[in-house]
Amino acid sequence: MTQKIALVTGASSGIGTAIAHTLANNGYLVLAAGRNAQRTHELNLYSSNIQTWVGDLDSPEACSSLVDYCVSQYGGIDLLVNNAGIYHAADAEHTTNEIWASTIAVNLNAVFYLSRDALPHLREVSGVILNIASDWGLQAGKDAIAYCASKGGVVLMTKAMAMDHAHEGIRVNAICPGDVETPMLYAEGAIRGIEPKEALEQASNSSPTGRVTTAEEVAALVLFLASDSAAQITGAAIPIDGGNTA
Repeated sequence: MTQKIALVTGASSGIGTAIAHTLANNGYLVLAAGRNAQRTHELNLYSSNIQTWVGDLDSPEACSSLVDYCVSQYGGIDLLVNNAGIYHAADAEHTTNEIWASTIAVNLNAVFYLSRDALPHLREVSGVILNIASDWGLQAGKDAIAYCASKGGVVLMTKAMAMDHAHEGIRVNAICPGDVETPMLYAEGAIRGIEPKEALEQASNSSPTGRVTTAEEVAALVLFLASDSAAQITGAAIPIDGGNTA
């Protein structure tokens, strides 16, 4: 049986690393893209099923280059996982032009450009797009206006794309994690002046389940939604947040 090809962005840490590992462990050939060269290249050591690409995805040209590279190396794309994302803590008055532009460029624009460029290849194989959004794409978060706007845009773009391409056999879904134990969680805590342990405790205490989600749990949901078992799931925005958005 021919191995399926997955393109995963934001793979150099956290959720993206877990997704790359999980897909590789389950037979996918994975092109893992990230901005941090050292951490991204370390993925090559994890599995022979993983190949890496290093670069920023803040322009249409960069996104096209990544898709073209994946197709040239592997011959196509079966699964696109748009996971790359950045976060700045600020309300509207403290969100600079640079913060707004960079957040929208990475969190929203790149999802569109990569998806648009991948669609012709996904059409050939009835492929899947999975966008890693956020529970803050479903409800507001404090001091995160650019992040909320970008992730909310991802959720509705997911639904629109799913409707446009369902008849072609292409499925498009969004995964909406709450707090996940990743470097981003600790970075957010550092912005608020608290230590990593306290940041984790606060996030866990705010969850109905009493803990945060793990990156591996998000990756397991990716694997399911990419599988034939999820053939009738498209246009969904699925929370994985311990009940925070219930």
